[in-house]
Order: sequence, then C-alpha cells, then structure tokens
Amino acid sequence: MTITSEKHTNKNRITTALLLAAGTGSRLFPITKDAPKCLTLVSEKSMLARLVTNLTAQGFTRLVIVTGYKQECIVDFLGNQIDGLNIEYVHSPLYKTTNNIYSLWMARKSIQEPFVLIESDLVLDTSLLTNMMYPDRIAVAKMQPWLNGTTVTINNQNKVIQFQAGTTEPYTETRYKTVNIYSFSLESWQEITKKLNLYISAGSVNSYYETVFTVLVHEKKLQLEAVSFDEKPWYEVDTILDLAEAEKLFPTVTEKEIEFALY
Repeated sequence: MTITSEKHTNKNRITTALLLAAGTGSRLFPITKDAPKCLTLVSEKSMLARLVTNLTAQGFTRLVIVTGYKQECIVDFLGNQIDGLNIEYVHSPLYKTTNNIYSLWMARKSIQEPFVLIESDLVLDTSLLTNMMYPDRIAVAKMQPWLNGTTVTINNQNKVIQFQAGTTEPYTETRYKTVNIYSFSLESWQEITKKLNLYISAGSVNSYYETVFTVLVHEKKLQLEAVSFDEKPWYEVDTILDLAEAEKLFPTVTEKEIEFALY
C-alpha cells in the first residue's frame, strides 16, 4: 500500500495531537490499580512516555490529552511542556460510564485546527507517524488472524469506502484493521463535531467514535486515505497478554547495546 495523494509540503504538516487517555484500563488490572493505563510500563518505559517521544521526534508542538481515571498521575508525570511540546488537559468526569466517543466529543472546543488523533494504549515505531502528519488519513494494518476489532475496506485509490464492526463471520473481501490513529483536516473535524453533538445529545455516550466515522464515510462527508502500518512494529495493549507481546516487539535496550550502536 502506498500513499497516492499529491505531494505534501511542510506547509500543511500537522503539529497538533489529541490523545485519549480517560479509560480505567480494567483489563490490565491490577497493573492499573494505582495509575492510568497509559502509564503502564512496556520494557521499562511507559506507553505515555513512548508516545510523547514519538510526537516530539516528529516535530509536534501541541498535545491535548483527554483524561479521566487518575488524571492527576498523567498531569504529574507530564506537566505542561516537554521538549518543545506544549501539553494541555481536558478532563472527562464521566469516564466511568462513557466510551471514547464521549472523550472525543469532550475535545471539541479545545481543538480548532488539523490534528492527529491517537489512542493512549499504543506502542509504535516513531517512523510510522511520518505519513500520518497530513490531513485526512487513517492508519491500518492488513487483517491477521490474531487481530480483532474494527476493520475497513479500501478502494483502488487507497481511500476508505466502508467501516466494519469486529466480526468472527467469514468474509471474502480484503479488510484492514484500524490502528486507532487518524488525522483530520479542520473541515473533516467540523463534520465530525456536528455528528458527535447529535450522538451525545441522543444519549449515545457508550458508543465508539468509529460509529460516527462509519456514518460520515457512508454519507461521503469524510474521506480518509489509508496509511499502512505493516512495515514497522506497533501494538495495542489492552490485556496482560498484549503487554507481553508488546515487550517482545519493543525489548529493553541495555547500556551495552547503546554503547555498541555508538561505535
């Protein structure tokens, strides 16, 4: 899979990221008993620290984090600025009874520019973000037997034409797993916000934000270009087993290995 859009310049390169980190991380309990999921260590470095390193290395200058469960741990850990990255917080007080559609809706007033949306339970190679730093893109990986969750179908122009909810039913077309990283233009974000307002007003606070993306793609109000994440390592950590797999992909780097790499 390749990027088929016109050549981009630094002029429309995105420098704002939105990180959703409100959930309780119940499937990682007891690790998450005293700290939010994003502060879980993967090979001695937390997922949050890894993501901040990813963002600063790619030149992001603004990070908005939607917090919920044990928000003070995140604020204490990051503060308001790291390596040129300005950090702001939006607290979701209803984190126990809502899903990520509500977290995304909570950010509607804080984000008024193109941005990259990232879930806080991802571990990834920094270079994977390079092609995500331009508007209206979606990170995907070719569907594998061990993956589950939302998938998308892509046309010959590399554009998403349909979202599908996770299923164990057989299917014949090629599907791609969503990696939970998206980029949006301001125009797309305005369409998303309108739809989010309708869902939240109707009390649909326990849905996933993919519900909104699904409808907007169907209505042709959201066009997303697929970016393949198959070339470099990434992992979504939901359970203890996921954590073990992530640590295999991202092992601890010893001082000796660093020394060897320098000479």
